[in-house]
Amino acid sequence: MKKILILFLFIGIIANGQNTVSNELNYNEFIGYVKKFHPLVKNANLEINKAQVNLMIARGGFDPKIEVDFTKKQFKNKEYYSILNSSFKIPTWYGIEIKAGFDNSEGIYLNPENTIPNQGLTSLGITVPLGQGLLINQRMADIRKAKIQMQLSQSERKIQAIGILYEASVAYFNWKKTYNEFQLYEEYKTNAEIRMKGIQTLIQQGDKSAIDSIEAGIIVKNRLLSLEDSKLKLIKAKLELSNFLWLENNIPMELTEEIIPEIQLEFTIQETLKTNDLMSNDFSINTHPKINALQNKIDILNIERKLKANLLLPKIDIGYSYLSEPSYIENYQFNDYKIGLDFYFPLFLRKERGNLKLAKYKIQETKFVLDFEKVQLQNKLTAQKIEINSFLKQMKLAKSLVEDNGIMLKSEERLFLFGESALFLINTRENNLVAAKLSQITLENKFYISNSELFKIIANPD
Repeated sequence: MKKILILFLFIGIIANGQNTVSNELNYNEFIGYVKKFHPLVKNANLEINKAQVNLMIARGGFDPKIEVDFTKKQFKNKEYYSILNSSFKIPTWYGIEIKAGFDNSEGIYLNPENTIPNQGLTSLGITVPLGQGLLINQRMADIRKAKIQMQLSQSERKIQAIGILYEASVAYFNWKKTYNEFQLYEEYKTNAEIRMKGIQTLIQQGDKSAIDSIEAGIIVKNRLLSLEDSKLKLIKAKLELSNFLWLENNIPMELTEEIIPEIQLEFTIQETLKTNDLMSNDFSINTHPKINALQNKIDILNIERKLKANLLLPKIDIGYSYLSEPSYIENYQFNDYKIGLDFYFPLFLRKERGNLKLAKYKIQETKFVLDFEKVQLQNKLTAQKIEINSFLKQMKLAKSLVEDNGIMLKSEERLFLFGESALFLINTRENNLVAAKLSQITLENKFYISNSELFKIIANPD
């Protein structure tokens, strides 16, 4: 009966009881916190706001404008001149500008060019570009580029956000890995202490030699050393994870001692990251944010190319304004008008032709990058799927190895109790079991990271 009691004490294993889910910070909940509250994810969302502001700025180029120019000269009680030029301009899409104006001037030394009727002079006219600026101009280009920038900002937001979510995921998986290692060393430290007490009892009964107590003590000290090292790693992993935990109003959050990682993560991670669908279904590379971003950049460069090409045309602006006194504005007189012609054309166009060639080279350069990214993304996607499947197979083997080493350890402990084994062999068996469990924890960690890398490749954080 006494030996049965010693056997129970000797091989008693402190079971890892299932922790209640109330103190679990599961991975899905953690990712939700990061998406909603992390400052850098919020910063990525600002890209869309900035693009909207840029579009508003570009549209400002088409805002109507009021211009007033008033000049007056008075000297020795004489009014030399008083000149008022005011106008209201409305820019339109195709470079055409509509202008309404009112001019008034008086004075004894007024330039004859500025002499107008006493009531002033009204005008209503239009300016039309016949060369540069008719099909495309800077204002049109800015609007088009700003609209494309809106789409580009959506892609860039996803790329920035996915980078933060990936780093946060790796921190979470590292926390889980160090937590599992700490639990493992805690369990086998306790087992080593129980075994040492059993050895001491057997020594007192004369069933074992005193040297076994020394060896059992060495095992306990080794377990304590490993436990302390794993505790340090766990503390550092928690602090690293806290970098990604925030609440509203940019308040950082720190994990308490009671909070533990998700226990059954291997069964939920693929559903959380939606990688289970990706493993069975094909993914269209053309919808990838990085591909969309490069295509948007090409579209913006094409607008620049068209603008540069337009500068090869001569600059010809024709303007016509109908002139009338305010009291006779309804009586249209065709002969009362002001007309103007502006013409400008460089003879060699070396600057314009050079800028156009540079614009074409930039487009070609971006297209090369686009083609390379498509192939690279496809290969990364294929390689990541293969890696995940490989880790699934390795995890099954690792689980089998843990079970086999556990059986071997229990058998060795029973043999030792009946005097048919040595403490050295038990220690060897236990070290093999610990190594197998550590390998299992490492493989699980690689499996988690591999899924998050697939999630990062797809770059769809929403």
